[in-house]
Amino acid sequence: MNRQRSLSSNPASALAATRQTRNRWYARLLKEPGQDQPDKSINFTVMEQRMGNMVKDKVIVVTGSGNGVGREFALALAAEGAKVVVNDIGTSVTGEGTDAGPAQKVVDEIKAAGGQAVANTDSVAEWDSANRIIKTAIDAYGRIDGVINNAGILRDRFFFNMSIEEWKLVIDVHLNGAFYMSRAAAPYFKSQNSGAYIHMTSTSGLLGNNGQANYAAAKMGLLGLSKIIALDMAKFNVRSNCIAPFAWSRMTSSIPTDTPEQKARVEKVKRMEPRKIAPLAVFLMSDQAKDVNMQIFGVRANEIYLFSQNRLIRSVHNSSGWTPESVADTAIPAMRSSFVDQLKSPDLINWDPF
Repeated sequence: MNRQRSLSSNPASALAATRQTRNRWYARLLKEPGQDQPDKSINFTVMEQRMGNMVKDKVIVVTGSGNGVGREFALALAAEGAKVVVNDIGTSVTGEGTDAGPAQKVVDEIKAAGGQAVANTDSVAEWDSANRIIKTAIDAYGRIDGVINNAGILRDRFFFNMSIEEWKLVIDVHLNGAFYMSRAAAPYFKSQNSGAYIHMTSTSGLLGNNGQANYAAAKMGLLGLSKIIALDMAKFNVRSNCIAPFAWSRMTSSIPTDTPEQKARVEKVKRMEPRKIAPLAVFLMSDQAKDVNMQIFGVRANEIYLFSQNRLIRSVHNSSGWTPESVADTAIPAMRSSFVDQLKSPDLINWDPF
C-alpha cells in the first residue's frame, strides 16, 4: 500500500512505473518461443509509443486470470495503465478444488512491476459471488470500466456418454457465469454511460470439435449473450465483443495425442502462446475501440481473425406453399450446394500462423 501511495502522489514516479511495467510485458511479448531475448528486428520504441497508456486508470475485471490467457490479459492491461481485479478461484481445469494462490501471484507480479491490482477468489458460477467480484472493483477503485469473461472449465466427453453433471458444470461457469458477471456490472456501466465487455468464445462452438457438446453449447451461447448486450446497451455507450483464442494453456492441454496427426497438432498448438491474445483484448477495452461492437474476433499466434456471423445465404420460394414432398424434391436440392461441410476446427484452420 505504501508503494501505491507514493506512486499516486508523484506523477513522474507513476509514469516511470507504468513504463517499467509496460516494458517488461513487451519484452515478454516480443520473444518468440525458446528465445531468451526479444526479436531485435522489431522497433521496440515505436511499438511502445504506438501503444502508450491505452487503458490508463480504467478498472477492469478479468475472470479466470490466475493462469493462461486470463493471466496474460491481466498483465497486459496493467502494463497499459489499468487497475485490474484478478479473479480466480484456483480450481483445476475440471473445476475441482480451490486455491487463492494463482490470483494473488498475478497481483504480486503486477505490483512488483509498478502496476495496480487486487485479487478476488469468488466464483463466477453463482449470482451472489459474481456480484462480489464486481463489488471488489468498486470497493478497491471506486468504479468499473470493463469485464472480461474468461473463466472456464472443461468436462469433455462424447455426447452419448456425457452426464447431466458434466453438462451443468460447464454451462454454469462459461454461460451462466458470463451472464452473472455482465449483469452485475451493467447498472454501473449504464449509470456512467460507458463500459466494455469481452466474452471468450471458442472455435469448438463456432466451427465444431468432438467431445465438447457442453463447452461448445456454452461458447455459442456467449455469442447470443454478447450480441444482445451489444444491442441493449449501445445507447449507453457500452460495447460487447467476443474473442476466440488459439493458445496452449491448461484448457487446451487435454487435446488428444493418440495419433501422429494429433501429436503434430498439439506441437503446433504449443507454439501458440497465450500472451499473443492480449494485445487485442487491451485494444477492445480501450477508448480507441469505442466504435467496435458486436464483433467476433479470433487470435492465433500472429494472426487476428474476424469471424462471419449468421446471415441468410439462400432462399427458395414456392407461391403455393410447401409440402414435405416439395421440400424433398425442390427446396433441399436447391440449397444443398450451400450446406456446411461436416468438418472440425482443426480441418478448417490448419495453416501455420507463425
